[in-house]
Amino acid sequence: MAEIRADYQQGWMFPPTLEELVPADHPARFIREVVDELDLEGLGFRQRESEVGRPNYAVDLLVRVWLYGYMLRIRSTRALERACHDNLAVLWLAGRHTPDHLTLWRFLRDNQAALQQLFREVVRLAAKSGLVGLVLHAVDGTKIEAASATATGLHKRGLERALERAEEEAAAYVRDAERSEQEESGEYRLPAELQDAEERKRRLRAALAELEQEEREHKHPLEPEARMVKLAGGGVRFGYNAQIVADEQSGLIVAQDVVVEETDNAQLTPMLEQVMAVLGQAAAETVADGGYASGAQLSAAEAAGFAVTVPLPRQCRAEHPYHASRFEYDAEQNTCRCPRGIALEFERVKRNGRTGETLQVFRCRAFRDCPVRAECSRDPRGRMVEIGPHRAALLRQLKKQDDVEVRQKMRRRGVIGETPFAGIKHHAQFRRWMLRRIDGARTQWALVCTAFDLAKLLPAWRAGRLLLQA
Repeated sequence: MAEIRADYQQGWMFPPTLEELVPADHPARFIREVVDELDLEGLGFRQRESEVGRPNYAVDLLVRVWLYGYMLRIRSTRALERACHDNLAVLWLAGRHTPDHLTLWRFLRDNQAALQQLFREVVRLAAKSGLVGLVLHAVDGTKIEAASATATGLHKRGLERALERAEEEAAAYVRDAERSEQEESGEYRLPAELQDAEERKRRLRAALAELEQEEREHKHPLEPEARMVKLAGGGVRFGYNAQIVADEQSGLIVAQDVVVEETDNAQLTPMLEQVMAVLGQAAAETVADGGYASGAQLSAAEAAGFAVTVPLPRQCRAEHPYHASRFEYDAEQNTCRCPRGIALEFERVKRNGRTGETLQVFRCRAFRDCPVRAECSRDPRGRMVEIGPHRAALLRQLKKQDDVEVRQKMRRRGVIGETPFAGIKHHAQFRRWMLRRIDGARTQWALVCTAFDLAKLLPAWRAGRLLLQA
């Protein structure tokens, strides 16, 4: 049987146009229609102006190229420049124009805030089409390594060891100098090696003083906001904490942010406020993992009218008959009674070293005659109970989780919140920021999340369920 081989001499009598080579349901056409739907000027995109040289590329052209590049997992400016020459769909999308990597980079640098707003507009477009649910959302976070290498940062322990070595070297040079002065006659000059050691000691002391002043153990000169975070793949490196809120119905990311805090403890309410800013309302219920468990955040969510469910630490659960949560506290009278009705004596006020919250400390003084003393506490001074300012919110959260339906929603949290991260970090291979500083990370995260949502919306566009004017 004859083989099908490439005939490089074969030509076209009527060559097809670039328009004919891009199918009607191609993702590039989807990107074009979405961008055409948006008010780019209203979002804050800046048109670069220059009175000399070639005309500047239009904003919508560069937005299309960047969005489609991120959908293709092309995030490097040089790789995107090559795609403008080599990729048929990018050639069509850019109208056969070929912006170079510097043009692409300047556009990214000059429009960071606008690109973050672009994410919100895509979510609103999906919501207007009825594709976003407001029944159940999940908040989740992940740590992503910073663009700057951890090895080139300032680390207190490493600097202290380096300073010790520099001092030992300087002392050795001094001993050699003294010995040479005794053995040789004539003028003796300070060796260059000693001068270098002294200069190195000066720089090391300055770096240590900088860390000491900011009360930090680690700092990177190029990314001072970055913190040492534990990454999912193992290891502790400089990075940022990327946050999302995901929708159960559509799988879309409806809110996103990047923060410098190493933990998620203070991110619950801020992320719900992001949902409010994008959609105008939060979901009927929002679930999060135990990393978001915080009395302060639960109180803030209640005050703002957000319905949230967060698994609380084991020490908060009332499994024991004399658990601290079973002690009745009267905030107006500032009194505390045990489950048997015995009043505890107010002892003192203390500050929680981890959260900074003020705690009221009560202690039982009738423990010697208490029949359940051994069951209640083994403290030789009597049972001690600490009452925090958010105790009531924590107790209401515990009571809420007695409901079977609420617990079922909690079990769905992992699928809702972690699925986007699986797609972004595993499938799209996004595990390290390419832009430095927190603003750069926020811009890139907005692009990553926008590309993720656009890929989710592509089937709806093909089915005609995404409401576009184009």
